[in-house]
Amino acid sequence: MRDLKAIEPQAVRIGNAGLLLTFAPPLLILMSAQQFRGRTANRAAAGQIFAMPEHIRKKIQEEIDALEHELNHELPKELKKAVALGDLSENAEYHMAKQRQEFVRARLGQLKKRMGELSLVNISNIPRDRAGLGSEVTIYDSTKDEEIVYHLVTSEESDVTTGRISTTSPIGRGIMGKKKGDTFTIVTPSGKREMEVLKLKTIHDLAQAE
Repeated sequence: MRDLKAIEPQAVRIGNAGLLLTFAPPLLILMSAQQFRGRTANRAAAGQIFAMPEHIRKKIQEEIDALEHELNHELPKELKKAVALGDLSENAEYHMAKQRQEFVRARLGQLKKRMGELSLVNISNIPRDRAGLGSEVTIYDSTKDEEIVYHLVTSEESDVTTGRISTTSPIGRGIMGKKKGDTFTIVTPSGKREMEVLKLKTIHDLAQAE
């Protein structure tokens, strides 16, 4: 059995109030820093806390860094140049820069929220008898008359070519919560697909097997 090691989690600080936002599916929990550290210590002792994979954290952080640089350095220069051209009402460069600025701000908000969600996951909340994040599921696709093995992962880890599908994708959403023997229908751009769960290994099963 592989020893899943607990490590010190990350959290998102909100303002100057000393509050931390942590993620423990399916609830977002608002707590003080002191409460967070206490709860973290208790869960770490029980082996329940796990950090997001380093390559995912790095990927998200790199995009955050790039967008923050664009927002704080590049876009202000573009806006300044556009303003110098005069008559903002018909200034295409100015309006394009403002639209880009709004997009970058929105995207940064999404990424920082996602980083917070992935920073602290309690594996005990993942089902042991149904398909969930980390599960390996063998599906019979009656529409294509073939067996397919899917691994349910986060959207950042998805790679359809290797069978790693996001839990938020159409097929991933259809598989989530299913047990061995369950049948279901997936609606894809190419049409409906009838599927049946032949085999199921949850993240807990896979950890014990290794």
